[in-house]
Amino acid sequence: MLSTASSSGPFTGVGLVRHCSSNTSIENSKVGSKPPIALPPTKRMAIGRILPFTQLGIKMGEAHIIRNAGGMARDALRSLIISQRLLGTREIAVYHHTGCGMATFSKPDLRSLITEDSKEGAEETVGSMIDEMDFLEWPDEDPLLASLKSEVHFLRTHPLIMRGTKVSGWVWDVGNEQVSILELHGKNRC
Repeated sequence: MLSTASSSGPFTGVGLVRHCSSNTSIENSKVGSKPPIALPPTKRMAIGRILPFTQLGIKMGEAHIIRNAGGMARDALRSLIISQRLLGTREIAVYHHTGCGMATFSKPDLRSLITEDSKEGAEETVGSMIDEMDFLEWPDEDPLLASLKSEVHFLRTHPLIMRGTKVSGWVWDVGNEQVSILELHGKNRC
């Protein structure tokens, strides 16, 4: 999730959509060609696959980056509210990528994996804890685009997101190293 301030940087009067349309290739962002990204990550570290500063051609300090598994707006709402109210951000880009691990599991599968790995005697307690959690699973049909549309709609209509906030959806294709904007019909809440 990317939240940008309207007070400085290339977003003033230009908007993220126009700015990023000229910065959509990995060539333009000077990252270079790399082999495909492994799933799961080879070093087993949770940092994030997306490099929004280089992929979108923006500089450090021009945007507030909020990361979570699957780019889920519901999971980032608290951070977005703080970003808007305290940092002055007025534009939100929901940023997903192809090959995302969120499309690879169901809650029952995840519950089984977690309870199997729990400490001996704690399986029932761990299972109950998992049952109470919402993992914000992606839809089964066209999960990447369905999730992105859902998250953009959630932010555009949420009463705690400030009026006048520009909300857009983006997909980073890890195969061809291109970013594209999701064309959605309908306006922001305001």
